[in-house]
Amino acid sequence: MKKLFGLAIFALFLTTSVNAQEFKALDKSPLDAVMARNDNDEGLIRVIYSRPHKKGREIFGNLVPYGKIWRTGANEATEVTFYKDMMVGGKKVPKGAYTLYTIPNKKEWTIILNKNTNVWGTRGNYKESEDLVRITAPARQAANTIEDFSMAFQPMDNGTKLMMGWDDVYVSVPFKNAN
Repeated sequence: MKKLFGLAIFALFLTTSVNAQEFKALDKSPLDAVMARNDNDEGLIRVIYSRPHKKGREIFGNLVPYGKIWRTGANEATEVTFYKDMMVGGKKVPKGAYTLYTIPNKKEWTIILNKNTNVWGTRGNYKESEDLVRITAPARQAANTIEDFSMAFQPMDNGTKLMMGWDDVYVSVPFKNAN
């Protein structure tokens, strides 16, 4: 009887362990991060965002409406962390974490750094009163179709540019050292 009880407990444990090993399906828009470093390899800026796929869809003006606030990616709103004080559009931005929102339009995008962090999307979470900086950047034609929403940093004198592109459009946002 003790042996049978022991086997029953072992079977229950085995079943529980197997069930605990099941993982939720992966996000359809995977999480990604980009990092800008200075010449001394010190971190300047990190961006964490999700990368939605084009999948043959019309992106700007349709999936991402013109003139409306966008989380700048998918899933959670995009997070940007400054490891040093930076200048953005002539305004000093203290080191720290912010949410990066955009308002895409045909000819230019509004780039927004917002103080409200750790938010999902924009519905009910975006508060214009929490904006720290708003600048505009021209929307440019990409040389090739960009299938997955992508970000990359490009070094520039006294700072870095954040390149954001998807479909047939990209924008470039300059960040300068504040020192």
